[in-house]
Amino acid sequence: MTIDPALAKNLASRKRKDKIFQVVCQLAAIAGVILLVIFLSKIFVDGIGKLSWKFITDDLSNRAKRTGLWPAIVGSAYVMVLTTCISVPIGVGAAIYLEEFNKKKTGLTNLIQLNIANLSGVPSIVYGLLGRVLFIVVMGLGQSIIAGALTMTLLILPTVIIVTQEALRAVPKSYREGSLALGSSQWQAIRRQVLPNAAPGILTGIILSISRAIGETAPLIVVGAASYVSSLPKGLKDSYTVLPIKIFDWANESQEEFHKVAASAILVLMVCLLAMNSVAIVLRAKNQANAKR
Repeated sequence: MTIDPALAKNLASRKRKDKIFQVVCQLAAIAGVILLVIFLSKIFVDGIGKLSWKFITDDLSNRAKRTGLWPAIVGSAYVMVLTTCISVPIGVGAAIYLEEFNKKKTGLTNLIQLNIANLSGVPSIVYGLLGRVLFIVVMGLGQSIIAGALTMTLLILPTVIIVTQEALRAVPKSYREGSLALGSSQWQAIRRQVLPNAAPGILTGIILSISRAIGETAPLIVVGAASYVSSLPKGLKDSYTVLPIKIFDWANESQEEFHKVAASAILVLMVCLLAMNSVAIVLRAKNQANAKR
C-alpha cells in the first residue's frame, strides 16, 4: 500500500510541529522551575540564620536583632479562623441552594451565578476598598480583627461557592435518585449521600481558598491592619497585624538586617501554607478512602 506523497509530507510536518511545541512547553516548564528554585534558595539562604523558636515566639520590636513574629502569627490565626467560620457556612450553603434546590434556572439565578464567577476574578485590593467602606465606615467596626475577617470573607466567598458547586456536580445523579426512591427527603439525600461524597472536593477547595487568603496583604492594609502592635489582640475589636504585612513592612526597610528578618518570616509563612496544603491532601485521601468502603 502506497501513501500519497502530499499526505506523507503533511503528516511529517504535523509531527515536526508537535515536537517543536513539546520542546517549547518543556523549556517553559524548566524555566519556571529554575526561577522558583532560585527564588526559594535566596529566601532560604537569607532567612535561615534568623529563624529560631525565639524568633517565632518573641514580641515585635523596632530593632531587627530583637524582633520576633508572635503577634503577627496570632493576628493571622485570628483573622483566618474568623474568616473560615464565616465564609464556609455561607459559601457551602449558597452552593447547595444554587446546585441542589434551584432546579428552575431563572434570569435572577443566572445573574447571581454570573456575578459569582466574575467576583472570583476581581483584584483583592477592590475587596479591601469595599471592606473599608462597608465594615469600617458604614458599620463602624473600626480597624479591627472582625473588619479584617469580614473583608477576607468577601475575598474567598466566590471561590468557596464555585468549588463547592463543582464538587456537588461531580456526585452522580444516581445517588440522589436512589436515596429519593427509598423514601428520603431531598435534604436527607443531600446530607447523607451527596455531601459525604462531595466532601473531599469541598474540603480541598476550602483549604486552598484559606491558603490564598493567608498570604494576602492589600485588603488588610486598606482596612487598617497595623504594621506594628505592641501587644497581642484580646478581642475582635482590637488592633492587629498579620504575617504578610510584617513581611511587606520589613522588606521596605533600608537596613539589610530587616531584609533577612523578612526572609525568615517568609519561610514561616511558607511552612504554614505547606502545612495547610498537606492537610487538604490528607483529608481528601481519607474521605476518598471512606467513600470507597
